[in-house]
Amino acid sequence: MIAPLDGRLFGEDQPCFGCAPAHPIGFRLAFEREDGGVVTRFVPDDRYQGPPGVMHGGLVMTLADEIAAWSIIERFEKFGFTTHAECRLKRPVRIGVETVGRGRVTKSNRRVIETEVMISQNDEVACQATLKFVLLDGGSAERLLETELPDAWKKFGR
Repeated sequence: MIAPLDGRLFGEDQPCFGCAPAHPIGFRLAFEREDGGVVTRFVPDDRYQGPPGVMHGGLVMTLADEIAAWSIIERFEKFGFTTHAECRLKRPVRIGVETVGRGRVTKSNRRVIETEVMISQNDEVACQATLKFVLLDGGSAERLLETELPDAWKKFGR
């Protein structure tokens, strides 16, 4: 089983906005295993603001996408590419308040994986999302990215 569950798996200097440990404005998320899925904790700051005091809705959806992706990494030790997302923003995600994100895989086959994500603050659900990902082999991933996969990423291809 892989450990740790954070962006260091893909290299210290990898560019992911969600999990890169050194991204200058990224979320820098790390995850823990919980009940067959993952959990992360994050306190959004002013950089992620949309309306005053509220996290930008697009960034809330980015957070959901990252949680879903790590659900797949935790379960299958594979990375996927987002193909579909349905996100319901139920209440504002407040700046400066601890945000808890949970994700888990709900359906899977060889190539397509469906996940569920819940983001909450103060034990109140702020966002519920269902996301689908496609798993690609190394060559297909490189064609999609139009570049060679970094060595640290190659073991996570389908």
